[in-house]
Amino acid sequence: MNKTTYYNNYATSRRNEFKYLPVFPITLKLLMITMKIVVLGSGMMGRAIAYDLSEYSNFENIAITDRDKRTLKSAEKFLEKQEINFDILNLDKKKNVEDYFQQYDIAISAIPYKYNLFLTETAIETKTHLLDLGGNNTVVKKQRKLYNKAKEKNVTVIPDCGLAPGMTSIIVRDIVEQLETVDFVKIRVGGVPVNPMPPLNYQIVFSPYGLINEYVEDAIVLDHGKILTKKSMADIEEISFPKPFENMEAFSTSGGCSTLPYTYKNKIGYLDYKTVRYPGHCEKFKTLLDLGFAGEKEFIVNGQKIVPRDFFAKLLLKSLPHNEKDVVLLKVIGEGKKKHLEYTLVDHYDEENHITSMMRTTGYPVSIIAQMIERSIIKDSGVFCGEEVVPCKPFFEELRNRNIDIKKELSDL
Repeated sequence: MNKTTYYNNYATSRRNEFKYLPVFPITLKLLMITMKIVVLGSGMMGRAIAYDLSEYSNFENIAITDRDKRTLKSAEKFLEKQEINFDILNLDKKKNVEDYFQQYDIAISAIPYKYNLFLTETAIETKTHLLDLGGNNTVVKKQRKLYNKAKEKNVTVIPDCGLAPGMTSIIVRDIVEQLETVDFVKIRVGGVPVNPMPPLNYQIVFSPYGLINEYVEDAIVLDHGKILTKKSMADIEEISFPKPFENMEAFSTSGGCSTLPYTYKNKIGYLDYKTVRYPGHCEKFKTLLDLGFAGEKEFIVNGQKIVPRDFFAKLLLKSLPHNEKDVVLLKVIGEGKKKHLEYTLVDHYDEENHITSMMRTTGYPVSIIAQMIERSIIKDSGVFCGEEVVPCKPFFEELRNRNIDIKKELSDL
């Protein structure tokens, strides 16, 4: 679907809201105040976000930044057919970030989560709406404390807008809206290679630091009004998807629940999140963690200062495949009052555009949410997570426009 067709369809669907629309289709550009948006980070997720914005949005200007010239040059080659600006930006220089943000209405963070609190503070000061991919519960809590400041400045900040949390958060909102009561919700998500290679049967589909964080930090569980923590890489279970993914494993990891246990503390009985992998992955990876490969305490080896986690991240980048064909497997199950609601997604690598499934399912949701701000579908000011402000139906429709089709089945128990 090209951009003109997309906007004609969108304009037609919104005709009841825009009474002055003529009967014949027109592009949405005539109806809207144009905005400018920047994507911070030109890695795999940043590229996917910028690609989707270029293909579907009506932003007057789209930019993507990185501190690394080589990475930015690679992104420019990947996105050479898109109308995008490419800029060097060092996020460690606060004044530069403030000046840069002044030029844009919306910023999207596709960089490590350690920057997200600083970016939130900067965005509020410069009155720039901000979205990010999250990845750390502690950082999100600190962002949420800035709610009043964001509201005073009429700024919208939405952390955790990727796949899980992000897409899954909005699925959980849909479950709560669909079921009269919700006894439990189980979220199971994972990105895996189509052609797994030993020993880990895994490939790098996003930052290795993000992967390590998911495996190391405690998982959050909602258990009948109590918010509990449990060790990650535990409670392994078998899970089945359509062929050839009938025999997979799922285990507890950090971050996937994000704010859901707090948002739905009084509406959902039990809620947890587990990551999906090929069988045996959890045990093998956990062995490396037990040996201390994810440690953050510096020590000396042959006169050189070494931080185990940094070494491990570089080793994973060097040793594991990436940019190979992948698939994202998603299953979210909710039950309540003799009703069973199940959402399933098996999303594949985009061979035409050479975009991994993890890039699609992580990058496109945050792009869609940014476009909802652009179109004033999301108008609230403050700091929110997706389940609080993203409307389910239009969000799922936008995913389907990108051939991300979540199957939804409601049945009686």
